[in-house]
Amino acid sequence: MTRIVRFHQHGGPEVLRIEEVDLPPPGHGEVQIRVKAFGLNRAEALLRAGNYIETPTLPSGLGLEAAGVIETIGEGVTGLTPGDAVSVIPPQSMVRWPAYGELVTFPARLIVKHPASLDWQTAAAIWMPYLTAYGALVEIAKLGGQDFVVITAASSSVGLAAIQIANRVGATTIAVTRASAKRQALLDAGATHVVVLEEEYLVRRLSQIAGPQGVRVVFDPIGGPIFEPLTAAMSKGGILIEYGGLSSDPTPFPLAAVLGKTLTLRGYLVHEITGNPEKLEAAKAFILEGLEDDTLTPIVDRTFPFDQIVEAHRYLESNEQFGKIVVTV
Repeated sequence: MTRIVRFHQHGGPEVLRIEEVDLPPPGHGEVQIRVKAFGLNRAEALLRAGNYIETPTLPSGLGLEAAGVIETIGEGVTGLTPGDAVSVIPPQSMVRWPAYGELVTFPARLIVKHPASLDWQTAAAIWMPYLTAYGALVEIAKLGGQDFVVITAASSSVGLAAIQIANRVGATTIAVTRASAKRQALLDAGATHVVVLEEEYLVRRLSQIAGPQGVRVVFDPIGGPIFEPLTAAMSKGGILIEYGGLSSDPTPFPLAAVLGKTLTLRGYLVHEITGNPEKLEAAKAFILEGLEDDTLTPIVDRTFPFDQIVEAHRYLESNEQFGKIVVTV
């Protein structure tokens, strides 16, 4: 028997339960990991609340990334052995492959031996934010040293990963945040510029920073009314990559800007990278190199023990965090 987190009905953090289950052994091409830590993502809160792109059969597990030690390997697995310290690439279905548990099963192809220098909490905070940001900025936008890039929700784990990746390729980063409380922390985290929505007029400030060149790349998980000022500040031929939908307000289609500047508005899911072996290998190499040379450094805001999973989800939804929330097991 092992303990896992499940929910039997949709709702707030209080619906999460820690339960004992009998986990079957790993199947062909699978490994089982004794979890030391797992990271929290907003996708898990959406699944729990019944608002995610995936509809689970209840009761359901959840979770997209974890780090730990391989305990058992299934038939057909090569290159991995019990005792290896590893982390998990987010699967396409967290309902099929949930990460919240003391012992979890994943396909071997999603397992990465992480650098020995990483502690468990940091290892659990890598793959969702850095793969998401890499796929958008490097793979799709082809971000380079001549570019200005706007990163909204910049204090999230994905936003901070995007700042580091943009800096690694030499781009000029403009972090957008709601209130001034996180301004200095974003500058300390590597943002070249910070725009505070409650204090500054977004179009004017972006235009002041980027100048006549304009902003070529926008990386946004919010949508809603912010679309219009973002596109108004973009350059001709620019690309806005939308990877979320955090705003509860309607998202207007900025027709004049899209036509006048021949903009690309691009929806994006990290599955585009994780589901493509060639792209995934390139992403892993980029991220692991960055971890080794310290240009990529996961920022963990706070850790919670496994028994406080409800409190951890409440904190996730508070929007107070700066970086990743991690649960230790």
